[in-house]
Amino acid sequence: MENKELLEVENLQTYFTLRKWGFLRVGEVKAVDGVDFELKKGEAVSIVGESGCGKSTLAKTILGLVEPTGGQVNFNGKTLDISDKKHLDWYRSKVGYIQQDPYGALPPFMTVRRILEEPMVINGIKDEKEREKRIHRALEDLKMTPVNEFINKFPHMLSGGQQQRIVIARSKILDPGLIVADEPVSMLDPSVRVEILELLKKLQDDYEMAVVYITHDLSTVRYFSERIFVMYGGKLIEKGPVEKILREAKHPYTKALLEAISDPDPENVKTFKKVPPGEPPSLANPPSGCRFHPRCPDFMEGKCEVEVPPEFILEDDQRVSCWLYEGED
Repeated sequence: MENKELLEVENLQTYFTLRKWGFLRVGEVKAVDGVDFELKKGEAVSIVGESGCGKSTLAKTILGLVEPTGGQVNFNGKTLDISDKKHLDWYRSKVGYIQQDPYGALPPFMTVRRILEEPMVINGIKDEKEREKRIHRALEDLKMTPVNEFINKFPHMLSGGQQQRIVIARSKILDPGLIVADEPVSMLDPSVRVEILELLKKLQDDYEMAVVYITHDLSTVRYFSERIFVMYGGKLIEKGPVEKILREAKHPYTKALLEAISDPDPENVKTFKKVPPGEPPSLANPPSGCRFHPRCPDFMEGKCEVEVPPEFILEDDQRVSCWLYEGED
């Protein structure tokens, strides 16, 4: 794996203006608020957090679907500029997107062939034989074989798992360097989730693609990623290698997420999970200081609600934004 970063996200901010009566500005939603991370070629990272923490907005900002309020996204040394159509077209040919809802992501009036062919036509691949070759390769990679049984079907003729395979095939048809997968298995039956993640992992390895995997489910990240970034209230509050985080989480919120992972043993269903009290913060009116402090069991009065914790670097490149670890970096 090369040492050069493929993707660099620097102090990224994405705010949405709140208006009353359509014109009176009354505030803003800080959906992404000062996010920093980097990603190397061929590396997979998971961004984990509760619904409403800003994960999907972060994904859309990285994809160039939403314009950032501040900070920047760098890809292969070039800064993303969505106002430059030529640059944006180039960028989108290098970055794939896997949506959460496979049926909603696929045009119902197009066959599988047309769905997979369209990105190539848009991006100037004129050779029909080359397009057909890529379509067959993509379907074979996703175990949609025999190819001729699927290539002329419409989305409604496929199962949910098959539809998501087509979404994945479309995301990689241009051989991108990066794929952003936003909750790619959350709407699938549990029986096929691991299979889809394993297929995606094999594609990542075979084609040296970097992957940003967005999820609320910590139980799936060990199948897929090398590092975990935990998101809360628009910020990344803990980062580190997968096994390190799953074994020795530091931030109280990460510990709470791990406590809440579903247990397949029915005997343990009787045991109540230790979940933090209260609700996730409003991104339109976030708490002062550490955004987790109103729910934190380790809250330190006079500190946590006053100052935003910086990122402390611990052993094995584990990073945590929590005042409990002041002086340990």
